[in-house]
Amino acid sequence: MTGERLRPGRLLGYGVGSVGTGVFSAVPGLLLLYYLTDMLGVPAAVAGAVLVAPKIWDVLLNPLVGAASDREAVRTGRRTRLLAAGALALPVTFALMFAVPGPISGGLPGALWAGAAFLLAATAFACFQVPYVALPTEMSPDPAERTRIMSWRVVCLTVGILVAGGLAPAVVDLAGGGRPGYAVMGVSIGAVMGAALVAATLATRWVSSRPGPKQLGPVAAFRLARGNLPFFTLLGAFVTQALGVAVMLAGAPYVASYRLGDYGLTSVMFVCLVGPSMAAVPGWAWLARRHGVVRCYLVATLGFGLVSLALVPSIAAGGLAPTLALTALAGVCYAALQLLPLSLLPDTVHADAARTGHAQAGAFTGLWTAGETAGLALGPGLFALVLSVSGFVSAPVESPVAQPPDALTGLLLGFTALPAALMLLSLPFIVRYGRLVRAVDARRSENPREEIV
Repeated sequence: MTGERLRPGRLLGYGVGSVGTGVFSAVPGLLLLYYLTDMLGVPAAVAGAVLVAPKIWDVLLNPLVGAASDREAVRTGRRTRLLAAGALALPVTFALMFAVPGPISGGLPGALWAGAAFLLAATAFACFQVPYVALPTEMSPDPAERTRIMSWRVVCLTVGILVAGGLAPAVVDLAGGGRPGYAVMGVSIGAVMGAALVAATLATRWVSSRPGPKQLGPVAAFRLARGNLPFFTLLGAFVTQALGVAVMLAGAPYVASYRLGDYGLTSVMFVCLVGPSMAAVPGWAWLARRHGVVRCYLVATLGFGLVSLALVPSIAAGGLAPTLALTALAGVCYAALQLLPLSLLPDTVHADAARTGHAQAGAFTGLWTAGETAGLALGPGLFALVLSVSGFVSAPVESPVAQPPDALTGLLLGFTALPAALMLLSLPFIVRYGRLVRAVDARRSENPREEIV
């Protein structure tokens, strides 16, 4: 593996996989809670448990998949088998999540169906996502080139999230709404997702994976990894922010329906949040080169939190135009929250290889995706808890009910103030990461031959 500049075709071939991962990361968080409470009439507390339980399994599974991916790489020099398994299984299980049969569609039976399908989908997603996130570390040894790889990935991820948030609710409406509309959406969006995942699997077969010098079990891999303080500090920031974004995504349909008066605005709000990312990614990449990745990461995190707070009076007043404008401004910051930590991740993996002698890309990305999964899973569960505590009344779409004032206040603050608080909580992690990296650089400058993490 050399530090040569990668061709655009290879960058696109890798990045297109993020169209699929973006869809799966966004759609359950955006629509599954609403599907359970307002289509199937599942109580908010039960619906929250349905969303969280499969992801707890996923958090436990991801490190195991990471170790398995490293073992596959040792044996074959590739990570293709797990990628292919996930790419083929995920679209089917995704469609089943939104295809609860009519006879069991109400209450607990419907919740169990959706939960079981979500569990299978989360398992398939782990099989693809963990080795997929490991690939940039092995595509180039050049940090600048890896930032370029991540820029392509984040742009493709934005496309996937736009498909999820902009197209999925629209497909539901075009298919007639209700449970049949959600079933059609599950099949059609699943097909788009599957095409992207299979394309990336085929396009990355050229990547040579060498985690060696020997296979490590998950326990041994974790014991080596736990000494990498920069990695775990960066992970803490990323997970806290993923939790905040997931809370906001889960709340969007409720704000659109109950505060702005039109469920169809869910797609518009989502496009306003994610759409600016495509234009903002090159700008953030330029700013990161000029002013430093960590400094830009801090600014973007603080900006997202402040914009979230500014949404409180805007939504409370029912102002659609200012709400969409502020949501778009949050989207500019959101682009950095996707690009910058993912640009720093391969650096922590390469630094750990110098310390331990093991390039455990799969093990680290297994831990990373486990943390991301935890944040994305707990977000809807946390928002469901807000709904339950504030007195939200679940009801099928055929029998709508008026929500009490406390529930309307709760869903507003859950969509705005809660994500803002989580963003502010992530700031100390970013500051500590910057200090750790500066300390390592200072020690290396004093003793260049010393291998430090």
